[in-house]
Amino acid sequence: MSLVELREHLCATFPDLCPLFSIEFGDGVLQVGPERLHEAMEGLKTLGFDMLGMVTAVDFGEEFELVYRLRAREMGVAIIVRARLPRHTPRAASVTDLWPAADWHEREVYDLFGIVFEGHPDLRRILLPDDWVGHPLRKDYEDPSIIRRPDYR
Repeated sequence: MSLVELREHLCATFPDLCPLFSIEFGDGVLQVGPERLHEAMEGLKTLGFDMLGMVTAVDFGEEFELVYRLRAREMGVAIIVRARLPRHTPRAASVTDLWPAADWHEREVYDLFGIVFEGHPDLRRILLPDDWVGHPLRKDYEDPSIIRRPDYR
């Protein structure tokens, strides 16, 4: 299935998500709000996206963006799902109920960015010690031993 065919299929199945779908740099991209993230992911799972390859986040300063990469192996296509979260309350629904592989991915994002995944079965640090203060991949993370690049904002 091509990305154009995927877009047509997505638009026919979920017309309200259709305007949120684009093709960027050869990948299908679905941009949703955090309140619709789980619903959209559930719809993609129903469409045949059976593999979660990645969950990560990006700190844009004013907000965070969650980034998921899903693959529909039978259709031979992949899609990126993005959701912007407010910096002051970075929360999103967990997708561990849809893809159990999200468990450790979401824990890593929680550990390094401080994004809370509601409904996660065991949301706790995975890389850093339990007594670590802060989330080191946030742009506002402070540590006296870090020498910042002059162009880093």
